[in-house]
Amino acid sequence: MPENKKTLFIRSKIWIEDDSGRIVFGLGRYKIFESIQNSGSIQAAAKELKMSYRAVWGRIKATEERLGEQMLIRNVGGASGGGSKLTPFAKSLVEQFQLLHKNILAQSDDLFEEKFRDKI
Repeated sequence: MPENKKTLFIRSKIWIEDDSGRIVFGLGRYKIFESIQNSGSIQAAAKELKMSYRAVWGRIKATEERLGEQMLIRNVGGASGGGSKLTPFAKSLVEQFQLLHKNILAQSDDLFEEKFRDKI
């Protein structure tokens, strides 16, 4: 490679949408659910992701409505302070999306290397 040539990389972004083109699940929602799983709280996830509670809640509700599945088991307030955890369906969705995302990134890198090596 000539000295002045830069190393190039391919980047891919994926999401799942319904037949109306509305986002059902993608990297942003993956991060929301992962954060809720780790923190046990929508509020803590919102804070960690620098989002409003309302924005996080809106995305959760939209995903639930579009999939027709409950995503969280919610414990409201009280002495223990409440909290949320992922339903088994949501856990599976998060795990499968993570695998899909990793697989697509790896395949994109391989394809880029194969098709563009020595060409740009």
